[in-house]
Formats: sequence, structure tokens, C-alpha cells
Amino acid sequence: MGKTLKSLFFAALVAAFLPVMGFAAKSSWTLSSPDGKIKTEIKANGKVSYSITFRGKTILKPSVIAMNLDNGTVFGEDKVKNVQTGKVVESIPAIAYKKSVVDNVYNSLTLNFKDYSIEFRAFDNAVAYRFISTAKRGKFKVKSEQVELNFPEDWMSWVPFVNTTKIESFETQFGNSFENYYEHINLSAWDPKHLAFLPVVVDASNGVKVLITESDLRDYPGLYLDGQGNKTLKGVNAPVPDKIEIGGHNNLQGVVKSRKNYIASAEAGRSFPWRIIGVFEDEKNLVNSDLTWLLGEPADQETDWSWIKPGKVAWDWWNDWNIYGVDFESGVNNETYKYYIDFASKHGIEYVILDEGWAVNKKTDLFQIVPEIDLKELISYATSKNVSLILWAGYKAVDKDIEGVFKHYSKMGIKGFKVDFMDRDDQLVMQFYENVAKTAAKYHMLIDFHGAFKPSGLERTYPNIINYEGVAGLEQMKWGAKEYDQVTYDVIIPFVRMAAGRMDYTQGAMINATKGYAYPYNSMPMSQGTRCRQLAEYAIFEAPLTMLCDSPSNYMAEPECTDFIAAFPTTWDETVPVCGKIGEYVAIARRKGNDWYVGALTGWDARDLVLDLGFIGSGKMTVFQDGVNAHRAARDYKKVNMNLPVDGKVHIHMAPGGGWVAKISK
Repeated sequence: MGKTLKSLFFAALVAAFLPVMGFAAKSSWTLSSPDGKIKTEIKANGKVSYSITFRGKTILKPSVIAMNLDNGTVFGEDKVKNVQTGKVVESIPAIAYKKSVVDNVYNSLTLNFKDYSIEFRAFDNAVAYRFISTAKRGKFKVKSEQVELNFPEDWMSWVPFVNTTKIESFETQFGNSFENYYEHINLSAWDPKHLAFLPVVVDASNGVKVLITESDLRDYPGLYLDGQGNKTLKGVNAPVPDKIEIGGHNNLQGVVKSRKNYIASAEAGRSFPWRIIGVFEDEKNLVNSDLTWLLGEPADQETDWSWIKPGKVAWDWWNDWNIYGVDFESGVNNETYKYYIDFASKHGIEYVILDEGWAVNKKTDLFQIVPEIDLKELISYATSKNVSLILWAGYKAVDKDIEGVFKHYSKMGIKGFKVDFMDRDDQLVMQFYENVAKTAAKYHMLIDFHGAFKPSGLERTYPNIINYEGVAGLEQMKWGAKEYDQVTYDVIIPFVRMAAGRMDYTQGAMINATKGYAYPYNSMPMSQGTRCRQLAEYAIFEAPLTMLCDSPSNYMAEPECTDFIAAFPTTWDETVPVCGKIGEYVAIARRKGNDWYVGALTGWDARDLVLDLGFIGSGKMTVFQDGVNAHRAARDYKKVNMNLPVDGKVHIHMAPGGGWVAKISK
């Protein structure tokens, strides 16, 4: 959990060859980004604080950081022993990611104290820091961590407040699904009683965007932000649960009844999470941030990860098993799942998921399978069709016997689990996340964390974590289509939520509605916005495990669209932000081999854009664009074959709530 003392010792040996700065009578240091645009001034004069400037303009005023332990020790209030500086320039191969190679370039400065260090890193687009315990032995408890963000002006911010009606205390907000729509409000307008989860983006001056998130979050609670009614935000962490009872959705959740008076138990010789303050001069680059991944603990290089197989999933739950034109009653039964398997096999879709319903309800026992399902027969049938199966499971049902569940079902031939309804990020549930990932990797199983918080680096440590939810995805349209503005949300999340990484949004609706006409219909749900919007989301949204959410029957009625999205890659060799403005529009290009996939989304305003794709060169384009009547009939689209213009400039039009997507082949 966290970095071991052995790995920290190795890091110290490496650092020993780096300059050790004189510290006599010195209490402040400046760390610059490699390009020199970002500077952070670090002070240690009884308290440690840091401030950030970008191109000479203040992004963050002096902000105090500290970690308070149960024995009265405060990390951040001691005398600095020495300071080390370093520089890293490297390229890192990535597994199941949005690019095949990630550049890691930063300057570092580490303040060394008696039994701990504080390490800062400055990238060209961020400053990050973390605490590291360097004592050789001992256990301690972290009572609290002081995270302070003092902004110089009352800037606007994009804020996902915790989605609960009970905001009378922080305790009532620590159990939440990490799904909510964004408020675009001034920092001073934050409700001090209402917690916000990460990531958060702040609109700084001159168009600069400030991203706040975290990484290497292992065996430690996640960070919330709390407004102070002014220009300051402060960090809050959930205390360690004391008493937990089974409850919640179908008795699959752990309901916290009481908590201890500290946020984490820890052992000497470990590191703590990175606090990340991203600084983006061009907001389009938020969609391509690697900060969370880069600052996650690297995967074990001695482990064979070649078995990890990203891909697409034919999904049952969103469409309520609602297939038609068959001679059997659809539902949770073998006939229905064979239909899904046949559909997946025909279209080269790698997986079919058996969502909630295959295991006996409310038993919290994944070894009790409903009599309508013969799982061995389904696995055999799927294997014969070159399709693999993934099982859905509730948090407490998995937690009951993690080793036994994964060992049993991997032996049967199941390739992964979608684990749902954790809905917490305190230390105990964070231990569950890592235990699941580690045990699943042992048995070569993929993990999709649904009912989860945002990605925070563990997906790099365990690349079999193929997806995270932590997003108010298309499932919201099953019950809240009238009151939710999914279209606007879709052009916010690429810049905010997706800046932290992959997200299980579950796109692909074939029933589409224009503004005001989408309504919740559980067994035949629809999307807001146009058909091309749904197609374009496969290029826009990052998800190594990507759902085709609609009914196979609906897909087979739309073969042109289905063939296009079924052939989409889900991991990429290169990602290039094309253009975008938070809350208005976004366009992203992604390369797989010699092929490029380019997607664009707009909000509820019709939009004309000129996409500069000159970096691609030449190529033949297959384009899906909103039809001339898409503003009235959202399913209206037009497929066009053309050559990429010589100048690389592609003129596109999107209807209200629309989208545009193209495949460009050399």
C-alpha cells in the first residue's frame, strides 16, 4: 500500500546523485517547469506553503499544506534538513491507454525533514506535491491533511457537488455515487456545507484553466473540496469507518454507521497521494491530460500484462434485455444471452456482459446463480463464437470472498467483473479497490469499477482496471431524461471528468430525441441529441472497455451505424485535441495504427466548425454527419465518403445537440 520503504530507499539512492542544495538560513525555493512558464515558490518557515505563477501571473497564492498525525506530529512544521532537486525526461510505454507512449518530463524539488519529505514536481502543465514518510519503522494515524487552495481572484469554476439532498453535514455526503452535473459558479458561491468531488476546473485569467485532482491514491481516502464563501477552497477527507452494515441497493452496499476520529492508518516508509494543480493555457488540452496516469505508481515490470484485452461490450441492462423478433421471451435467461452473443460475434464485439440478475437477488452470494442461467453452457457457447463474458457484481458480494470469486470464475472462463455500488472513497473501501485489482490480475481478469470515484492512478499500477464510472453517463436517461441536460454535460466532461482518465459512460443509443422530447423510459430508453452524437462519443470519450448500450435488435435495424461503431478501437496510439470550449463544443482526433478517428460534439446550439486536420496528411474519409433534418428528427444522419482536403481543413456542421464523426484511412 503506497510506496514501500525498499522502493523509497532505491529512489533515495538515485536522488543522491542529484544536487543537494544548501539550506542554511534559507526558507524559500523556486521550482520551474521545464519550459519555464510555470513557477512555484515553496516556503518552509514554520509552515510549508507554495504558490504558483504562470507566465508571471499568479495562479495560486501562498497555500499551506500539512499532515497532522495522532501523536501530535505535524508533517510540514519542522526544520528542513536538506533539499534535493532533479530532472526527468523519459518516454513511457503505456498499457490499454489513449496513447501508446507517454512523455514524462518534469523538474523536481524535495524538502527533506527528520522523518518525512515533501516532494514537488513541476511539469509544463502542472505542479504536483506529496508527503512521504521516511522513518524506518513505526505505525501512526493521520488525523487530517491540510489541503488549501488560495486563489487570487473570485474566478468561475466547474464544480460537481456531491449528489445528495442531505447536506446538513459532511458525514451524510461521504457515501455518494460520484455522479452529478456541473455548476459553473464563482469560487465565492460554493456552499460551505456542500462537498465537491474531483476533478474540478477553475477558469483563471487570460483563458487559463486550472485542473484540481489527485493521483497515486492507494490505501488512503479520496479528496473532496469545500468552499469557504470566498476565494479559498479547502480539502476534506472521509474518516475511517468504524461500523459498517450491509444495506443500500439490494443489500449490496456497505453503509457506514459510525466513523473513527482519523482519516487513515499508516506505516512508516510509505508515500501519500499526489495533489495535482494542472495549468492549461489552451483548454482543449485538458482532454488529453496524462497527469493522473503519470503520477500513478507504475505497473510491475516483471509481471506479464499481455493478456489484457480491451474491447467493446454488448450490454444488457441499459436496454432492459428488450429484444424483439425472436420466438422466446427475452429476459435474464440463456436464450436471450445467446442472442447477445450471436450479435457480438457477428460484429466482432469482444465481450458480452451479464449485468445484475444472473446471481440470486439480495443474497450477497455470487455462487448462487438464478435457475434461468446455465453459466457453463453460456461460456461454452460464447467461446465457440469467439466472444468472452464479463459478470456484474455488487461490492459486498465481491468483498465477501474476493479470492474465491475470482479463482472460481476465472477457472470457468469468465474474463472479468464489473464491480458496482462501492459509492465511497474512505480508506477501507480504497483497500478493497486495490485488493480487487491485485487479485483479479492474479487470475487474469479485467475489472470495470462502476459505482466508483474518478480514476486516480491505480489503473496504471494495475492496468487490468480497464474502466471507471464516476460519471453521470447515459444510464441517467432511463429515469431522468426530462430534468437532466445530458447534452450540455457531454461537452463539459471531456474537459473536467475525463481529465482524470477513462470513464464508463456507456454510449450508443439508437433511439434519439431532440431537445425537450427525450423522456425516461426504462425498458426502451433514448438519448438526448442526435444519432451522430452517439456515434461521435466513441471517438470523444476515453474508455478501454466501451459499451454498446442499446438492444441488439435495435442495432441490427441500423446496420450502417452499428457496423461503424462496432469496428471502433477502444485504445489508441495517439490522441490529439483538435478544438474545444468547456460547455460548448469539443473535437478530438485519435489514431490507431494508420487510421484516425475524429469526433466532434456540440451543446444545444447548432454549430459550424473548421477542423484543422493537417497533421493527419492525406486519407480517405468515411463521415457520419447530422442530416439536414436532424434538428427535428434526431436520428437523421448522412454517411459521406470523401478525401481529406489537401489543406487538412474540414468544414463541419452540427445540429442542436449534434455530433460529427469520421474514420480517416491512409
